[in-house]
Amino acid sequence: MSSFSNEVLGKYVSSINRFKSELEKPFIGRGEEALVITLALMTSEHVVLIGEPGTAKSALARRAADLLRARFFKYLLTKYTEPDELFGSLDILAFKVGKYVRVTKNKLPEAEIAFLDEIFNASSAILNTLLTLLNERVIYDGYNEISVPLWTLISASNTVPEEQEYQALYDRFLFRQFVKPVSEDKWLQLVEASWKIEKEGYRAPQPVLSMEDLKYINSMILSIDVSKVKHTLIKMYAVLEDQGIHLTDRRKGKVLKTIAAHALLNGRTTAVEEDLAVLKYVAPSTREEAEKVYIILLEELGTRERLMSELQEIEDNLREVKALLLKTKDFDPRLVEYLRGLEKARERINRIIESTTDDNIRARSQDILAELTEVIDEVRRRLLV
Repeated sequence: MSSFSNEVLGKYVSSINRFKSELEKPFIGRGEEALVITLALMTSEHVVLIGEPGTAKSALARRAADLLRARFFKYLLTKYTEPDELFGSLDILAFKVGKYVRVTKNKLPEAEIAFLDEIFNASSAILNTLLTLLNERVIYDGYNEISVPLWTLISASNTVPEEQEYQALYDRFLFRQFVKPVSEDKWLQLVEASWKIEKEGYRAPQPVLSMEDLKYINSMILSIDVSKVKHTLIKMYAVLEDQGIHLTDRRKGKVLKTIAAHALLNGRTTAVEEDLAVLKYVAPSTREEAEKVYIILLEELGTRERLMSELQEIEDNLREVKALLLKTKDFDPRLVEYLRGLEKARERINRIIESTTDDNIRARSQDILAELTEVIDEVRRRLLV
């Protein structure tokens, strides 16, 4: 049973959704990254964004801090980065009188939201400190134990770490998002958005939440009823393990919190099966595993989320075909294979329309079906079928 009123629920659900919307606003194709960062902030967990440079990873982190008016720290790690650069230099005056104190002003120990780029370049000295910082929100520095206000660390890397020494650090990031470049059908939007950013910047002009608001939202998560999804979650763990996708005990234990956050973000006080979709941000260790987890979730969760994801995939493939049709006015051998896929997609959408009781899914299916039929007719015309 929730411990807050419908009025309070509505207020904070609206606020956190506005935060997510504002976070992704200047960027094209970064809705999923905005969702993952929002969930990480709601749960006070950490997130690593893995992908090639130039995909707005640091800009998203900076904007998230702006939208919360949070104390922010940002740094690019190299193998030569010294601990002092992150944690502050030694206070010489204090040291002269026998005190071991760091000058932490504007450094990581004072940040509420932090962004560390190329996180897996951390030296062993930095690595050991980060492990306790992320897990316990404490820095052990000499004889001192320093409690820090860090709420969420957002980090980035071009690749998944292969070295064993980084596996413990990698596991501390509950959320992992494999960032892809913007798809070809959105390049015009990307160019236009980038031009707007050049003129106006991507920094948020004003906050939409405070850190106190975020902490209250975090407390609301523990009032979400997750009882209905526990057995399905255990089943999903078994399915994933059977497919070679292993979650550590730490990760298994924290997934319920992410499920509750997803339910709250969608205005529910009771978690449902579709909230298990967050497993795609928690379970995979590699980009290949991310693809497998996505497919497993589609197959195992017979829910609205599964159908919406399936429709989204059909829509993405449809845009790809339309982009090809725009580029070439004549015959292209790829159209033969595309036609088979489009016809299968049409059959699938017709089955969804016949079986679903969800008006939103039916309406979206019918819209996609109309567009799909037009594209199939054009492909057939090109192939003279």
